Amino acid sequence: MLSLTSTTLKPTFSPFTSTSTSTTFLSPHPPSLHHSKPSPKPISASIQNLPSASKEPTKQVYQPFRPPPSPIPEKYRSLDANGRLDILANRLGLWYEYAPLIPSLLQQGFTPPNIEEMTGINGVEQNRLVVAAQVRESLIHSNTDPEIVAEFDTGGSELLYEIRLLSVQQRAAAARFIVEKKLDSKGAGDLARATKDFPRRRGDKGWESFDYTHPGDCLGFMYYRQAREYKNPSEARTAALEEALKVVGTEIARSVIVKELEGESGGSGEEEGDVVAAVKVPVVRLKLGEVAESTRVVLLPVCKAEEKDKEVMEAPWECASEGDFGVVAAEKGWKRWVVLPGWEPVVGLAKGGVVVSFSDARVLPWKVNRWYKEEPILVVADRSKKEVAADDGFYLAAVDGEGLGFKVERGSALKEAGVKESLGTVVLIVRPPKDDTENELAEEDWE
Repeated sequence: MLSLTSTTLKPTFSPFTSTSTSTTFLSPHPPSLHHSKPSPKPISASIQNLPSASKEPTKQVYQPFRPPPSPIPEKYRSLDANGRLDILANRLGLWYEYAPLIPSLLQQGFTPPNIEEMTGINGVEQNRLVVAAQVRESLIHSNTDPEIVAEFDTGGSELLYEIRLLSVQQRAAAARFIVEKKLDSKGAGDLARATKDFPRRRGDKGWESFDYTHPGDCLGFMYYRQAREYKNPSEARTAALEEALKVVGTEIARSVIVKELEGESGGSGEEEGDVVAAVKVPVVRLKLGEVAESTRVVLLPVCKAEEKDKEVMEAPWECASEGDFGVVAAEKGWKRWVVLPGWEPVVGLAKGGVVVSFSDARVLPWKVNRWYKEEPILVVADRSKKEVAADDGFYLAAVDGEGLGFKVERGSALKEAGVKESLGTVVLIVRPPKDDTENELAEEDWE
């Protein structure tokens, strides 16, 4: 009997036994046996919720495809590729209406050469039409006067293309100015470049008198600055100032130009007499991108200030352009060269031009302004003019006459030392370019 009872009791203690009477009978504390194992219900409930939770992001991720609105005018949307090519080939419509057909053909697999072959519109003109149409759209969206926009409806793609790099706000002002002054494509291009360049000219003489928000002042300042690069008096200088006077928009800027024309604006524009008035050598700061924008450049050999004076004499004396491509050829090889814009002082160097690089602007024999002390400079000298002639002139000379380096000296100082011949006459001082991001356009200004 005892063995049979023992055999019967084993399954009774199993946790899977659902008979409550036998469990109560055999265990004096049945609740503790049940609580020792976790209930499967919470786990089962959480597992059941997983499929429903996983369906939620699936519904959010899936979106039916909706094609973007077509930029093509509605009257052209039903045309196939051949119909669109026919519109372009025959110029059926206004330029800004058929211009969007070009990118639509490119999306269909056509290439610019294919389009040119079938329509006669070359790749350059295709790009101009598409970009100009986008500029025109930006003018409309910025609530530009419809009468101004309408002025570009016939033959206005060349003009609008030139102002493509301006911000949306600048485009509206530039478009109005182009219409009022009846500028051609070259004038529109000059206007756009002057507007982009104006913030980088901070610190130039007269800059604060011109209004950046007025397109005419930006263009007028460009002509005003160019005029100061010519000799006074000269026809080129007068012509540039007269051009500035035609386009300038504010009275303050106009008065500055008039004074310059009348020869009443003297001095070099520096403050508080920091620069000696007798200085005859122009000091210019090279602007970022100025070399790339110049229509004429000059290539000159460079020597270091700490080198011996014989290095100056051994540097190439002449560089000439050869052939149809204007390949520059020097009379002999040289390690260091510099490319400078075609400023009048350096363009006039037929032979013998050389550049000496100094690590510190304080080597100059005059007071330098506090904002370019301790900055490197380039001294451009003319080796064909060695005679120490003018007392207030500046000349390139050897340090202590021992050929241990170079220095810039006044003519009067060299004469006192008994020096009658220098290494060359200084014609220009070049300061390095500086980054000026204070007036750069923000991302939201670009279209």
